[in-house]
Amino acid sequence: MIEAHVFDAWVRPADRTTLVFGWLRILAGFAAPLFLFLAGVSVALACAARVRATADATAASRTVQRRGWQIFVYAFLFRAQAYMLNPKAIPAQLLRVDILNIMGPAIVVTAWMWKWAKTNRGRFIIFATAALATSLSSAWVRQTMLLAWMPDAVLNYFRPLPGRDTFNFFPWAAFVFAGGAIGVLIEATRQASDRWLHAGFAAAGAALAVGAYAASSLPSPIPGTQFWTTSPAFFLLRLGILIAVVGIGYFYQALSPLTAVGRTRPMQRFGRSSLFVYWIHVELVYGAATYRMHHTLSVGDTAIGFVLFALAMYALVLLKDWWKARYWRGRPGWRGFFGKGRTRDAAAAA
Repeated sequence: MIEAHVFDAWVRPADRTTLVFGWLRILAGFAAPLFLFLAGVSVALACAARVRATADATAASRTVQRRGWQIFVYAFLFRAQAYMLNPKAIPAQLLRVDILNIMGPAIVVTAWMWKWAKTNRGRFIIFATAALATSLSSAWVRQTMLLAWMPDAVLNYFRPLPGRDTFNFFPWAAFVFAGGAIGVLIEATRQASDRWLHAGFAAAGAALAVGAYAASSLPSPIPGTQFWTTSPAFFLLRLGILIAVVGIGYFYQALSPLTAVGRTRPMQRFGRSSLFVYWIHVELVYGAATYRMHHTLSVGDTAIGFVLFALAMYALVLLKDWWKARYWRGRPGWRGFFGKGRTRDAAAAA
């Protein structure tokens, strides 16, 4: 996420045609799908954890749905902040659809679907079906005239308007639904061998990615699809890589010497505070604080800046965690913004 924004904002135009920058852009392209995918994983884990504590599936679903609506409100607060800090901003930017605008409602829908399925098998089937249906219908949604009656501010959530935003429900919400399916599998096997489950994720994800890449060279059976936006093959390619990364991440954690450090592991801290980091770093990267660096640095200089900036963000996370532990006595909803707790189930939240 940080790499995506830093290289987009700071690299000079002359270096944007280089092979290195191209590969960095491909890597950056996985930030948003991963963010959404892990949000879906956390929905399944959080709902299951609350059922174990309360034995009330409806209450568990509603709690997670409230979290989704909270993130949706944060999206508008984030746009308002960006508008006030940018003297060149225009009012229309307040209605821009960004990743939080998609993540919040998608979490709500995922938690709602979780409640209506009574078994883990049923939940897996519902989430997987919803993910595929959302991906497969993306091309149709972007072409149909049945949605033309909607105001632009609403229509932009379903398909991009000319010159407008990257994020729309179709197909981006599919990553949240797919994450819910993986979260159900993790929850269903929590008493079994994690090692075998995550080995299966690594193998199955790699196979799915390879198969989707091979299918991308074939004619699409869905009229109007474009590979980089609405192609189901592109969605499955990225999804396969994300699933494989879950398995690889498990073995990295199991084998890493940082395991002995326990709760101070950097990636876990970043994960628990990802919304906090997102909120802070976007304005710093694109805003007035780094204005003189915008589109002026070489790829090499930007790489150095990225490392230093990421370390600075981690230092802010440490400061935030210290401050919260020592002084914060706010409401639970606001604590959710500042970072997740340290329970096993919450640690996976996006």
